[in-house]
Amino acid sequence: MAMNRIQFQTGLSLPAFMAQFGTEVQCEEALERSRWPQGFQCPGCGHAGHYVLKAGGHKTFQCRSCRLQTSVIAGTLFQSTHLKLTLWFLAIYLISEAKTGLSALALKRQLGVSYPTAWLIQQKLMQAMAERDALYTLSGNVQVDDAYLGGELTGGKAGRGSENKVPFVAALSLSAEGHPLYVKMAPVPGFTRKAIANWARDDLSSDCVVLSDGLACFAGVIDADCQHQVIIAGGRKPKDLPEFSWLNTVLGNLKTSLGGAYHAFAFSKYGTRYLAAFSYRFNRRFHLETLPMRLIVAAVTIGPRPEAWLRQAEASC
Repeated sequence: MAMNRIQFQTGLSLPAFMAQFGTEVQCEEALERSRWPQGFQCPGCGHAGHYVLKAGGHKTFQCRSCRLQTSVIAGTLFQSTHLKLTLWFLAIYLISEAKTGLSALALKRQLGVSYPTAWLIQQKLMQAMAERDALYTLSGNVQVDDAYLGGELTGGKAGRGSENKVPFVAALSLSAEGHPLYVKMAPVPGFTRKAIANWARDDLSSDCVVLSDGLACFAGVIDADCQHQVIIAGGRKPKDLPEFSWLNTVLGNLKTSLGGAYHAFAFSKYGTRYLAAFSYRFNRRFHLETLPMRLIVAAVTIGPRPEAWLRQAEASC
């Protein structure tokens, strides 16, 4: 059997990661390079001239023009943190490299921190993943399907009417050869034409050719200027259609990941982030060696995300 080049990538080993980011100085230098690739620029006036101050726990810059002071973590996901950057970077490595996901409880044990701290780190990094992938849209040939987070509650409604089920759309773009490229997964208010149209405007390029199993709501992609093609099931269940084999495989992997790593979480409240974390890792599966550094850049780029903001959940995602 031929070796799967994706599964057998060299990746970035833990010793190699620690050699690059094992000290506070190394982590600060990495943040500085990620934040200002061309050198420091004042976030207030854009001036490049600056002084480096020794005050405070982190490297601090003072603009020579407007005198604004900013530390290397100010204005990033790490703003106001009391944790060492080495702990944050280790969390980034563990979460980005965990193919099937990493629970807050497992992260707590790995980092040696409290559970609330591990949960907050996890939510912040998943939010960075979500916002980073929100910058991109799927294009070309795209398969879509309806799916649900959660299952039926004992004594509750069955099927799509279950109170514990959160609907979401799964979409997978394919190469010209029919191989999977990128995935998008997003909760929706329901499977209505309007909801799908709104989703498509956010996550799909207008030149998409969308392939669905014929569920009526997916005609909404036409309202987002996409083409729509329907595969007739012919009495078969959508999951048995060979045309959707890649998408069904991805959804199967998602189910295994969520069930194995997290068991359960507040699906309606935090579903966006867990789906985004899975998609983020999948979309970068060809570049495992650079995955941690990409997440560092994402964390530097999105700005502060305090706990109160994160707990607003879907309103802020």
